[in-house]
Amino acid sequence: MTRRFLKTAGVGFAALVAALLLGTPVLFAQQCDIKRSARGGALDEVTYRQLNAIYEAVGEGQYDEAFSDLERLLQRAGNNEYMAAIVNQAMAQVEWSRQNYDAALKHFEAAVALDTLPDEAHFALMYQVAQLYYMQERYAEALERLQSWFCTAPAEKVTSAAYVLAASVHSSMENYPAALEAIDQAIAMEADPQEQWYQLKLGVHYQLGQNALVAETLESMVALWPGRKTYWVQLSQSYFAINNADKALATMALAWRKGLLDQESELVYLSNLYANAGVPFKAAQVLEQGVGEKIIEPSGENWARVAGLWYAAEELDKSLAAYEVAGQASVGGEIDLRRGYILVDQERWSDALLALDAALSKGGLEDRERGEAYLMRGMTQFNLGNLEEAGANWRQASQFEPSRSAAMQWMAHLQDVRSGEGQ
Repeated sequence: MTRRFLKTAGVGFAALVAALLLGTPVLFAQQCDIKRSARGGALDEVTYRQLNAIYEAVGEGQYDEAFSDLERLLQRAGNNEYMAAIVNQAMAQVEWSRQNYDAALKHFEAAVALDTLPDEAHFALMYQVAQLYYMQERYAEALERLQSWFCTAPAEKVTSAAYVLAASVHSSMENYPAALEAIDQAIAMEADPQEQWYQLKLGVHYQLGQNALVAETLESMVALWPGRKTYWVQLSQSYFAINNADKALATMALAWRKGLLDQESELVYLSNLYANAGVPFKAAQVLEQGVGEKIIEPSGENWARVAGLWYAAEELDKSLAAYEVAGQASVGGEIDLRRGYILVDQERWSDALLALDAALSKGGLEDRERGEAYLMRGMTQFNLGNLEEAGANWRQASQFEPSRSAAMQWMAHLQDVRSGEGQ
């Protein structure tokens, strides 16, 4: 960034020297009750040629030689303040190229303080000094120089870019209200404001905790740059922050339909929004697509979440399919137990028995879950006609407090069945 700036500044300075030599008309400015009447001047032919030669040396990287020549020119300037201002500006450029930034700014300041350059050159140099202080993170000095420039520069020279610089300086100094005022002014001045300006405005609203204005700004940014996924996600989150869950969901859902979402966190967030809105079918659909495409890690835990959402949506076959995948990836029996619940509800006894066998075989179940597993396993065996196995499982279930009562009732029922068979 520094080298690019210097290259531009160097070209501008060479053109400036030529303009001064030809006697550019002097402009007058009147703002903030300050009047400036520059005396101006012109360089003699010899000095002009020497400066050109010096800049050729600078272009070839001969900074030390160029600076020594400029020092001699400055001595020769004597009381010629116009020439001294030109030379100080050139010395500043050389020092900047040598990365002697403090020295460079000292010479730039000297050129401004001499106050002898025509308005066009003088105000450009004042503005450049403010920019350089900002680049050096010397924000208080940048602000002071910039305020002085705003106060004296002609109104037609005060561009939107100057307000952006002011906003950046204020923001860096954590004076966010002033930064907001400046960036809003910059945006208002342009029919096609730059994206970075809106980003700065957005950051200031965040810093001020203005959540409603964060959302309003992001609405503009989404409209201006609809392909920027980040703005859609931020807009949704900003709606959520101001308790507008419906708009948060609508925004993310539209971004999804546009094919913008490609991160796990984004799809999980959208799925959660659907679930919180009472739309488990869409929540499951989003999550399953993400897991299937491996945008979301295809772990047992995530497949279990998919299964749970399908179950909430009463899509039992989809839920079972997801639980089966989740169970294959799980080292514990909890997932297979959940699958067993659904299969028992569907009275798919043989499949339920396999799921429950897997749950008990893998282990890792809490006592409550083990009791329920034995209870349901007894039910499957009973319905498959395996009465001895059913009784054995219910006796196992009765050893666990949460399932004891139900197990005892089933064993009583089994006794009644057996008694009826004996009559």
